[in-house]
Amino acid sequence: MAAIESLLNPSDDDFAANREAMLRAIESFRSVERGVLAKAAEAKARFEKRGQLLPRERLGLLLDAGAPFLELCPLAGYKLHDDKDGTQAGGGLIAGIGYVSSVRCLVIANNSAIKGGTISPSGLKKSLRLQQIAAENKLPVITLAESGGANLAYAADIFIEGARTFANQARLSAAGIPQITVVHGSSTAGGAYQPGLSDYVVVVRGKAKMFLAGPPLLKAATGEIATEEELGGAEMHAQTAGTAEYLAEDDADAVRQARDIVASLPWNDRLPVTTAPEWDDPLYPIEELLGIVPADPKTPYDVHEIIARIADGSRFLDFKQAYDQQTVCGHLSIHGRRCGLIGNNGPITPQGAAKAAQFIQLCDQSNTPLLFLHNTTGFMVGTEAEQQGVIKHGSKMIQAVANARVPKLTLVVGGSYGAGNYAMCGRGLDPRFIFAWPNSRTAVMGGAQAGKVLRIVTEAKHAREGKTADPQMLDMLEQATTQKLDSQSTALYGTASLWDDGLIDPRDTRRLLGLLLDICLDAELRPLNPNTFGVARL
Repeated sequence: MAAIESLLNPSDDDFAANREAMLRAIESFRSVERGVLAKAAEAKARFEKRGQLLPRERLGLLLDAGAPFLELCPLAGYKLHDDKDGTQAGGGLIAGIGYVSSVRCLVIANNSAIKGGTISPSGLKKSLRLQQIAAENKLPVITLAESGGANLAYAADIFIEGARTFANQARLSAAGIPQITVVHGSSTAGGAYQPGLSDYVVVVRGKAKMFLAGPPLLKAATGEIATEEELGGAEMHAQTAGTAEYLAEDDADAVRQARDIVASLPWNDRLPVTTAPEWDDPLYPIEELLGIVPADPKTPYDVHEIIARIADGSRFLDFKQAYDQQTVCGHLSIHGRRCGLIGNNGPITPQGAAKAAQFIQLCDQSNTPLLFLHNTTGFMVGTEAEQQGVIKHGSKMIQAVANARVPKLTLVVGGSYGAGNYAMCGRGLDPRFIFAWPNSRTAVMGGAQAGKVLRIVTEAKHAREGKTADPQMLDMLEQATTQKLDSQSTALYGTASLWDDGLIDPRDTRRLLGLLLDICLDAELRPLNPNTFGVARL
């Protein structure tokens, strides 16, 4: 397999401008992440007074020191719902994939340092996505629970769909995927069922509280007067109700017990013995990914330049290279894991769609994971494209993407517009994982195009009525539409809306993809021991 010969010149002015633009985009989301951390840190004194650790401190004790940790959807809900300034992003949850007692797990911590860890609509959406990741990748789930439950200001948006989280817990248990919950504080009403549906529960003495109705509601509903400890304290659940299997003395002891539970499970014992893969580093520095994508999104570039910096040895086997240059397909390895790649050098033509559909089927036949690198304005339009069957061939490509049985990884590195987003395995086509660079944009079309379309449609409507549209009104309509779509197509807006699983620094791309391919392979090889209804406390 030949190595790609890069034509990039890191010394020219365009590269420098592109690099500076990308660094600004990176800083834009890193600053938001720092703001969320700072907001949570404000609660440290309050937690210390209660004898508790902050949620991220609990997480730090849970995870194996020095092992990789991939945080997921950290900016979910950014400036949505009641997150006015962006400091409450995350949906009330801190979550990711990491190692606990040498077992790769999905870990979730209620971020009780911010608004008591209450769950917004974005938090619910994030919870459902995390459960999907756990199921698809056969990952044990560890939850560090302390939450005020649903944000009642959005109760109507949460209540019905919230049942899916409970159903998913039951199905994960039935699938043979263990769930461990540590209750650090309050876990009431619907939130009490989260530990109740877990397979193992650890409670912290004097801190954990689980009940369907707290003392005020109990008194209002029945007239009964009871203390929180009598109703749902840690000792009651461990010694009387039997809801908890383990009783801990404090946060650190509870986390230790959770690690011991994971260590006691023969989770990795049935995995086949495999040889650690070997690989060559790319021929070109990963740092150069900062300067490849033009600062002006209308300026084209060659996706081969990205491939050359993420592929082992920069080697890439181009598929049907002479047939269509706009859609790039081919084989490569990343950290020794083979995969097929589909990337964009422009709009998807009828020929490009047919080429990609064939390539996807070949990868499905050979059980080769697929990687999609988005940078497309969508499908080619115009009389010639329509007569060449762009709808027919585009439909074939979407069918192939939707029905391919192999793991699909998606990375949005530029524009992702219109049905091109679908054909390139955007969120709606259920990629196993999807991440985005901070310069990326996702929308039905560009803001300027949308503004012009509405202007033309409005002018035509007035003409049909025998009227002349006011030019000033048309200008305002065009400008407002352009501004709205542009503001709703940014990487920050997309990640806030969970259109992806997180934004990444381009320099982390190769390391991230290597980790994701390893997670997917592990899931394929891992046997489970399912049952019918999940494990219940009888």
